[in-house]
Parts: sequence; structure tokens; C-alpha cells
Amino acid sequence: MIAAVKNKNEEGAVPATRATSATYNLIGVALAAIAAIAFSLRAIFVKLAYEDMSDPITLLALRMIFSLPFLAVAAAIHRRTSTVTAPITRRDALALAALGFIGYYLSSFLDMIGLQYVAAGIGRLLLFLYPTIVVIISALVLGKRISRREVAALVITYAGVGLILSGQYDKPNANFWLGAALVMSSAVTFSIYLVGSGEVVARLGSIRFTAYATAAASVYCILQFLLLRPLSALALPLRVYELAFAMALFSTVMPLFMVAEALRRIGASRVAMISSLGPAATVISGYLGLDERMTALQTAGGILVVSGVLIVASHVRRLDGNKPATRALDRRVP
Repeated sequence: MIAAVKNKNEEGAVPATRATSATYNLIGVALAAIAAIAFSLRAIFVKLAYEDMSDPITLLALRMIFSLPFLAVAAAIHRRTSTVTAPITRRDALALAALGFIGYYLSSFLDMIGLQYVAAGIGRLLLFLYPTIVVIISALVLGKRISRREVAALVITYAGVGLILSGQYDKPNANFWLGAALVMSSAVTFSIYLVGSGEVVARLGSIRFTAYATAAASVYCILQFLLLRPLSALALPLRVYELAFAMALFSTVMPLFMVAEALRRIGASRVAMISSLGPAATVISGYLGLDERMTALQTAGGILVVSGVLIVASHVRRLDGNKPATRALDRRVP
């Protein structure tokens, strides 16, 4: 009788455990999807703001001014609630300052300048190259061997880039090529940040690292504005301030911490795969809100880019059973 009751309880416990695990993972998937869409809307906010002003230095400063209080609160809450907190050494502080400069300040600045010259959808597709750039940097700098699967992914991805840019080959629009180069440079700097951040993230934790590195970038953006622009440059229409605040809250702070929690719940490889929603969301939003259109060739190129990145992400997913490899790959794919 006892055995029967025990077996019955065990049978009932299994579905409950699975249901809890499924809910836990589902929340992670939802957070990753929302974050991908929220990040993608940043380009839309920037393009809308450029309808009333044309200064990326001022717009970036406003974005980070509005972001900084939220980051300070997040860091304070984490400090109070965290039970085990590694001290921030001088080396950690220098790493945070350097990574904040490369990953959040320089990458964002290059992206904002580039968006003056390219459509939001094309810009997001070019920026979405960063996982494949990480593969290349890891091979050149860290000596990591590129697998055949990753080689195929690189070929597919950059064939897609060729198709995306094909619509401009016969058009005398030098600014487009400048914008495309700037956005791709943004992807490169962000990739360098990803490759270099693994050790610091492992030591400090993703939430604390994100808060401090982004706060450092905020200081750079504000100092840049104070050095290069007069305070009169802040005399802007109210709509610009509304867009800058929305960009700070909905496309900077919230998705940063959503991604951090999603990484904890479902892992970097799954988050990277879900992030493919981002470029599609930008293309759709650009069509609906900015009347931006892509040609059939550019659309096909966009599909190839997303497909190539998904191949890289799925390769990481396939290696989940190999713990050392997974940890190294998790550091490079946000």
C-alpha cells in the first residue's frame, strides 16, 4: 500500500517538476523575445528623432542621460540583494571602463551616425552580423578553430550582405556606403567587446557588469557632448526628448536586464537564436512607421544573413553537452 502511494506520488511529482521547468524556460524565452524586439526598435526611435534634429552626439547623450538613473538604481538594488559579491578590483574597474567604451559607447555612436545614411532595416541586418564577426575574431585572436559548419554560415551570411548592398551598386549615393561602413564598424566593435568581456562577466556577474559598463558608457557620452556641443544644443523639440527617453527605457535599460535574466534561464545559445527576431521586427517597424521598403534582393539577403547567424547559434546549441566549449561560446553570444 505504502509502495503504491509512493509510486503514485512520484508519478504526480514528475509532471509537476516538468511543468515548473517548462514555465521557468518559457519565461526565459519570452524575455529574450521581448528584449530582441525592444533592442530592434532603437533604430526606429533614432530615425524618428532625426526627423526633428540631425546630431547623433546630442541624441546619444540624451539617451544615456535618461539611462543613467535606472542603471544606478539597478546597481544599488543588486548590491543590497546579492548574497555573494566579488569585490571590484582596480583591474576590474579598468576592464569595465575599457569595455564600456568599446561595447556601449563607441559601438552605439558609430551605429547612430550610420543610421543617418541607411534605412533602419538594413542597418539592423548589418549590425546583426556580430555573431559571425565574433567567430572570425575568436579564430584570429584566440586561435579557435572554425568548424565547417561555421565556414558555411559565414559564406551564407556574407552572401546575404552582398545582396542587401546590391541595390546600391548602381546608385551614386556615397552616403549610403559611409553609413553601411559605420554600422558594420559598430558590429565589429561590439564583437570585440563580446570577446573581451567573458572573464569580467564571470567574475562580477552579468547584471553588475552590465550596469557598471553601461554607466561608464553614459559618462563617455555625456562628456563627449559637453566637450563638443554648447548647452544650447539641448534646445530641442519635446518630441526628441520623448523619443530619447523611450529609447533609454525601452531599447536600452529594460532589454539589457531582460537579456541578463534570459541568459540565466535558457543559456546564451538559445538567446542568440531568439535574437533573430530583432532584424525582422525592425524591417516591419520601418515599413509601418517610416515607410521604408526593401527590394526583393535585399529581402532575400536579409533572410540569408539571419539564416547564417542561426547556423552559428545552433552550432553553439549542439555543443551544450560539452561544458567547457559551451562556457567559452556562451561568453561570445549574448
